[in-house]
Amino acid sequence: MATKTTNSANSSASTAPSAYGEASIRVLKGLEPVKQRPGMYTRTDNPLHIVQEVLDNAADEALAGHGRRIGVTLHADGSVSVEDDGRGIPFGLHPEEGVPVVEIVFTRLHAGGKFDKGSGGAYSFSGGLHGVGVSVTNALSTRLQVTVWRERQVATLAFSGGDVIEPLAVRPAGPASSGDRRQGTTVRVWPDAKYFESPELPRGELMHLLRSKAVLMPGVTVTLHHEKSGETQTWCYAAGLRDYLAQNLGGEVLIPLFEGARHAGAGESESFAEGEGASWCVAFLEEGASLRESYVNLIPTVAGGTHEAGLKDGLFQAVKGFIELHALCPKGVKLMPDDVFGRASFVLSAKVLDPQFQGQTKERLNSRDALKLVSAFVRPALELWLNQHVEHGRKLAELVIRQAQARQRAGQKVEKKKGSGVAVLPGKLTDCESRDIAVNEVFLVEGDSAGGSAKMGRDKETQAILPLRGKVLNAWEVERDRLFANNEIHDIAVAVGVDPHGPGDQPDLSGLRYGKICILSDADVDGSHIQVLLLTLFFRHFPKLIEAGHVFVARPPLYRVDAPARGRKPAAKLYALDEGELQAILDKLRKEGAREGAWSVSRFKGLGEMNAEQLWETTLNPDTRRLLRVELGPVDLADTTRSFGRLMGKGEAAARRELMELHGDAVEIDI
Repeated sequence: MATKTTNSANSSASTAPSAYGEASIRVLKGLEPVKQRPGMYTRTDNPLHIVQEVLDNAADEALAGHGRRIGVTLHADGSVSVEDDGRGIPFGLHPEEGVPVVEIVFTRLHAGGKFDKGSGGAYSFSGGLHGVGVSVTNALSTRLQVTVWRERQVATLAFSGGDVIEPLAVRPAGPASSGDRRQGTTVRVWPDAKYFESPELPRGELMHLLRSKAVLMPGVTVTLHHEKSGETQTWCYAAGLRDYLAQNLGGEVLIPLFEGARHAGAGESESFAEGEGASWCVAFLEEGASLRESYVNLIPTVAGGTHEAGLKDGLFQAVKGFIELHALCPKGVKLMPDDVFGRASFVLSAKVLDPQFQGQTKERLNSRDALKLVSAFVRPALELWLNQHVEHGRKLAELVIRQAQARQRAGQKVEKKKGSGVAVLPGKLTDCESRDIAVNEVFLVEGDSAGGSAKMGRDKETQAILPLRGKVLNAWEVERDRLFANNEIHDIAVAVGVDPHGPGDQPDLSGLRYGKICILSDADVDGSHIQVLLLTLFFRHFPKLIEAGHVFVARPPLYRVDAPARGRKPAAKLYALDEGELQAILDKLRKEGAREGAWSVSRFKGLGEMNAEQLWETTLNPDTRRLLRVELGPVDLADTTRSFGRLMGKGEAAARRELMELHGDAVEIDI
């Protein structure tokens, strides 16, 4: 949307125009980008996340089988130290950089041992992926000092604001009585208060984090020492997930805890790498607060992600299969995943070879394969358990059916009547079965062929398809009472269930039939034009739908890459939205050892070229698709209206020409 600028005669007369030339372009080096924009790399409400980055490194050593103890100390001067008995960070010179490796780890973005994911790598499974973790910690600390015990030597060095202030010093290790250890690393951090809203660590969150590390690594001892009070807390769980979930449940369990673990063996599956898998413990509650925690390679994913979606799918498919096998479902009741998942408490720990997170804070897992991974292991395990414990299975089935019946009662609405009868839905609309707008979605699909694939690939329960023939009418200058003369716009309005209206009106949204109205067009220029025409229609004649957050744009991929098997990773189909993502995928394949040209790249000419399974996986599946909500943004309505007028008005050819001359070299123009 356009941005608003105000100029006054006085300010323009007194202020000389700023110079803009080659010298105006700054190149940020080293850790300077982190200091300039810390919020891009970490949480800035408090320093917990930068301490967690150090803790995650210690946990990765234990996860790799090289450590049994992790200790955290809260010092009286406000600093925090994390120590482990792992292998110790190497401190010899890097063969290419000629700088001590431990210095590189703490001072260079995108440097670390966790990029080495191949067979025999330092970390086959780890939470670290981006290689910016502890370097961010270093950049945002007034002081950070590292001590490493390795190969009968002790190495120390210190930093301030990311810069070395005490160069690497190495000495022979002394006896244990002198305080020296055989191996391990200690990192002490003094967070810089100027980068955080509060310099205090949230003690409750820190203790929960440390306890969860102990839960996920049975046999590993985790301690927290408070230097001021002298108090020390220790966590060590031999039984792991079961003990942790049982101790923290918020209500009485309906059936015994369902616990399991499964990891892929060598050559066992073409879809999953050796060692990938999950451990889980699930409890079903009639009522009471639920506990839901998930982890990927010991990293807490507080916002969930595809591994939780896999657990949800696996539980639902198993329970649904049990109910169908024993004919327990009453007539007219349709089960949905939330009917099972809504009363579930769980702890889930997934092990993924190459996890893809949303953002550096790693709060949500985006790896599409994780959904299939967890679901494929959970479903058969629960099916077997339910059929071995039929009475418990019947209790769970009764709970799920009650949840479904309550949901259906809440979703029933009386149809809004128009004139002498109910509005007739468009014949080409393939409607969904559910009537609950909280979950219902309609996709406005470009072309009949793409509409056919979408109909076959959709979730029939919650997803409706309305195919559009060609480009819809430019509705910017069409009067409201003439809109229904256009068949496409008429069908959209009737299918959505809301009449056209203006920005100042108070339309009746009680007839709205879908919580999400999704524009789905080809990933090319014509597809973008159709997006703009539909956005023009909604902005001009259905603005309250945008204001209420009901309008979305789906982003289908433009390329498909058939990647060969490489190292421990099996062959896979990868999708890219545009040329930039395609090059990133190819660069990643090269780094993973794929032979140049061993992959094949296909460009989708349109959605109609995708089969139903591809369209579901890339565009329709709520757990793996990319869907953008349409919002007005931080501008006023008048500015946005002027921008649309320049782009879509019939008498604005000169303004559009000026716009193209100014921005003709831009790949994308934000409207």
